[in-house]
Amino acid sequence: MNAALLLLADSRLPAGGHGHSGGAEEAVRIGAIRDLAGLAAFLRGRLATAGLVTAALAAAACRLGVSPPAAADVSEWTRLDAEADARISSPAQREASRTQGRLLLRTSRRIWPSPVLDTLAGALSQGAHHPLALGAVAAVAGCSPAEAALAAAYTSVTGPATAAVRLLGLDPVAVHRVLADLAPAMEKVAATVPTGWEALPAHASPALDLLAEHHIRADMRLFVS
Repeated sequence: MNAALLLLADSRLPAGGHGHSGGAEEAVRIGAIRDLAGLAAFLRGRLATAGLVTAALAAAACRLGVSPPAAADVSEWTRLDAEADARISSPAQREASRTQGRLLLRTSRRIWPSPVLDTLAGALSQGAHHPLALGAVAAVAGCSPAEAALAAAYTSVTGPATAAVRLLGLDPVAVHRVLADLAPAMEKVAATVPTGWEALPAHASPALDLLAEHHIRADMRLFVS
């Protein structure tokens, strides 16, 4: 395993990920997550839908990033970004994804300078979706598409899990046990996602879409999303 993968998946990477709950904050507010069992169910559902799509997009972006001259082709990035956009129904989630993508690219261009990241940043003035940024960074850091997918699957559940600890005061050790139980599912997602944009999955998660739209209109929020 590439050591860069650990850096990419580390919540301490200064790319703004700690400010997003992945729907967990709104799920807590409406009572959908109240305890460890509710959190475990939420995370499994998120991994099987949004997590799977995110992992596939990251793998596709990683494949593009390691395949010159396509990596320098702006049209390839814009087409993949359009595929990502089409898979995020909620405007609030789309904005959150692009915000995280911009921050990740800004940070990563200082850590792993590369024409690939410069091209991606320049190709999408509104900001690249987070899984595209993650996959591109994984490519220039020397990771494989499967490793990029694993990082995406991992962050799709660890972000909400960490948010739930802060929101509900759950035992961090118990929450990590929940994440450990999900490890085989994360690995399965990473091992099975396609890396070409033509076969990208489109698993819908309408509950997450609704949570995101309600959350953005909340009067008081601890997290951006």
